[in-house]
Amino acid sequence: MKAQTRTLVGLMLASACMVANPTSSFASSHREGPGITKSPKTDSTDFYMFRSYEPGREEYVTLIANYQPLQDPGGGPNYFTMDPDAVYEIHIDNVGDAKEHLTYQFKFSNTLQKGGLMLNIGGTNVPTALRQSGPVSKPTDPNTAEVESYTVTLITGDRYSGKREAITNASGGGTSFIKPLDNTGVKTFPDYGKYAKQFIYNVSIPGCSMPGRVFVGQRAEAFAVNLGGIFDMVNFVPIEGDSAAGKGDKGGFPFGITQSRANDELVGKKNVTSVAMEVPIKCLAAQGGNGVIGGWQTASLPQARLVDPKASYAAPTRSGGAYTQVSRLGMPLVNELVIGLPDKDKFNASDPKDDGQFATYVTNPTYPEVLNQLFLAPVNKLAKANFKTLAPTNFPRNDLVTTFLTGFKGLNQLGKVTPSEMMRLNTGVAPTPQAKQANLGVAAGDLAGYPNGRRPGDDTVDITLRVAMGALCHPVPIGANGAPTDLGLCKPADAPTGTVPYTDGAPISANDLQGSFPYLNDPLGGTPLAAHRVGQ
Repeated sequence: MKAQTRTLVGLMLASACMVANPTSSFASSHREGPGITKSPKTDSTDFYMFRSYEPGREEYVTLIANYQPLQDPGGGPNYFTMDPDAVYEIHIDNVGDAKEHLTYQFKFSNTLQKGGLMLNIGGTNVPTALRQSGPVSKPTDPNTAEVESYTVTLITGDRYSGKREAITNASGGGTSFIKPLDNTGVKTFPDYGKYAKQFIYNVSIPGCSMPGRVFVGQRAEAFAVNLGGIFDMVNFVPIEGDSAAGKGDKGGFPFGITQSRANDELVGKKNVTSVAMEVPIKCLAAQGGNGVIGGWQTASLPQARLVDPKASYAAPTRSGGAYTQVSRLGMPLVNELVIGLPDKDKFNASDPKDDGQFATYVTNPTYPEVLNQLFLAPVNKLAKANFKTLAPTNFPRNDLVTTFLTGFKGLNQLGKVTPSEMMRLNTGVAPTPQAKQANLGVAAGDLAGYPNGRRPGDDTVDITLRVAMGALCHPVPIGANGAPTDLGLCKPADAPTGTVPYTDGAPISANDLQGSFPYLNDPLGGTPLAAHRVGQ
């Protein structure tokens, strides 16, 4: 962008926040719909789908479906088990008809070991209130009161009526896997990382000649977002400041927000529960197809759930009826940022094949207009300018339709194109090594990154902000040797601020995370420092 225009837009100073009165804002709190706030155990938070970049695992795709947002590290004593009444699923469309053709279904159960941890109190054995009573170092550790286990089922075809086959442990068989306890702290887990690695299983997938891997457990949150400032009517200047290094930008605006972990409300502060699989590419992509797959995650509950007036550990509630989808997530920020409040619960209950009902939210989006209402008047007043709008004017927004609903032709568009919201990944694009990944993904010339799939180190908030404000109306560096390329989706004149480096100032990169499966960092502990230990 020309320096003058960058400066004019940069005059969105704190005064902008005093004169604006938006009706909504633009970020993810992970509690994306009114209905799902009632069932946090089934709340989908983030879906990752990418070519594995762990050395030696390049012929695999990693799928990570995160649930249960905003977990406090010290959130005991029961912490964050999964809902045994629910089913958690990862769906794959490898045809392009917006229907699932492969589904990996996870079902959980909790079991007390020997009725719980007992203490002899005055000659009577009494169960303790805790899930552990000493250092824990292995599955089914005797110091553990409760064991959480799960099964994984491959469903081929329709997820309700398709063929069902158990995924088994490649070491000795068996269909039951164990989920590690959440990280209560260093006194219980002297080395949580070593403990958690025992729960990465090699698995045999029906119809697949190569083994995969599975892990389910608590992880440190990797979704970087400046929640507080955003929901306070964007109480910061959302343009890259002086800390542009490493963000894919050239220079920065002096008044803009700078990249700092202090701006982040989740990374380094909260945990999440990850359902992770690593599947060979040849067992995901359709034979004879173009190598592109689509994916999304869901959670479903029985239609009826009654609170038992005589609740027990084994049956706190009674459930029945068909499973009903209550949560759905493919591309990040869609339900939070794109779908209007009246339709958020409907989106969570819907399938990609029915996404035509939500098309207006993509072709005529509200969130660029929110930014326009926030900052247009202050910019024109302070700069004595006459911008008619800061938001793109190309309606329908074909650039957003391509990003969210169809994929990019020649990059991640399935052979059959059915407009629908899902994550799309071209499995033929080689993974970028961890140290060389650009956290702005495709927009920074890294074709293995978002929106061609999504890796944990992709800064999806910044990418989404920039795409929303028209970045794809301008050339992007995806040509040979990073040459700028016009995608032909819209014109530069359609997006007057399309090259402004919008950001929330909450950074993330692949180097902040692990470089091997399951990639997300070990969870934060309730007492993270060894110096906090007492009684030893």
